[in-house]
Amino acid sequence: MKKELLGYTEEQHKKFKKHAWIVLLAFSILYCFLYCGRQNLSYAMPAMMKEEGWTALQLGVLSSVQFWTYAFGHLINGRLGEIVGVNKLIIIGIVLSAGMNLLIGFQTSLFLITILWGINGYVQSMLWSPGMALLANWWPSSRRGFATGFANAFSGLGSVVTAFAVSLSYVILPDSGWRSAFIGAAIVMLAVTAIYPFFAKEKPSSVGLPEYVDPNAVREDDENELQKIIEEKGKLYPYIHLLKQWKFDLWLVIIACSSIARYGLLTWIPTYFTEVFQYDIEFGIIGSVICPLGMAAGALVIPWLSDHMWSQNRLPWVVISSAGAAITVFCFMNAGPGALASALLFFAGFFIYGINSLVWAFATDVGGRIFGGTASGILDCAAYIGASLQAIIFGSILTNSGNWNFVFAGIVGVLVVMIFAALLAGKKTKKKLA
Repeated sequence: MKKELLGYTEEQHKKFKKHAWIVLLAFSILYCFLYCGRQNLSYAMPAMMKEEGWTALQLGVLSSVQFWTYAFGHLINGRLGEIVGVNKLIIIGIVLSAGMNLLIGFQTSLFLITILWGINGYVQSMLWSPGMALLANWWPSSRRGFATGFANAFSGLGSVVTAFAVSLSYVILPDSGWRSAFIGAAIVMLAVTAIYPFFAKEKPSSVGLPEYVDPNAVREDDENELQKIIEEKGKLYPYIHLLKQWKFDLWLVIIACSSIARYGLLTWIPTYFTEVFQYDIEFGIIGSVICPLGMAAGALVIPWLSDHMWSQNRLPWVVISSAGAAITVFCFMNAGPGALASALLFFAGFFIYGINSLVWAFATDVGGRIFGGTASGILDCAAYIGASLQAIIFGSILTNSGNWNFVFAGIVGVLVVMIFAALLAGKKTKKKLA
């Protein structure tokens, strides 16, 4: 926040800055551990296929169910959090998710597991979009790329934490097989949730401060206009306001393609390592964390750069990152086991998740403190429609042909689509987006 006092006295600004960092850290850590109850399925899939005889297509459908319910939930919960309170929804969501994971750990029916996993997807959607609204309350427009990227980096690290948590669960509960991945997740999530409410405050008024004044006068005026829109047209009008903007709609295409690429790697790389590289299940899980490590790094670096260069639209960074990701994924297709494959996987994750993080900076730009959560919810809905489609399509490809090149070629294809969408959205118009 540099030297900007944001409408505060020196003492008030010091207090505001301290709590802004506490909120950012608290939410980021909580969301990191939320992944233990979501990404654990990807790391459990090799064992589920081995122990139960379930196919890649069946588990692809199972994975897809959560993505659909997660996508639908964001349409509701992004706005709901702004109405009822973001922290309330965040805590309820992670507790219910832990409960669903615990129940799955005691099931034998794939049908029942699918139902519970679908419910898990919905309750998990109670965190990210409200979380973006939470960060907008504490971080002005000049620093939102950093703040949303920081939180997104922790979500990238969530896959790493999940990988180690699942591996440790296999060691601690060896007789439970794949079920240990879900039981262990529930325990970890509940432990972290117990701490969160003591640190994360919803807005400056929660600690006796007035709301900050955005240093960007245009953004401040925009937020005042957005507030008038709600007062005049109702609490649900933000959906219409956002969707009627064609550039916002192109960002929906960008995030959907980004999610296909992201989850195309996260969902299937552990299986790729065990089937193609012939790693055992535990080593395949640990080896695959290089991709989410790259994602965490990209989520930090690329949005931070966008705060300092092209901050008004951030779209040039989408083009650069999409091109970088396409090149690295294409090269990974032809790489064998070893350091080169790991390096390519790292940079593929770096660029792909950098794009994902840019989307949330854009969401808080276009919605601000007034309905940044709503914007995030609509965008995340599009993201997980893409994620659900990749689970079914790639699962079907692997079941019917076993050809991994088709999977990676599909990922490269959507990255190219993203480049064209970003170039189109970057065209100048007389009327600004936000």
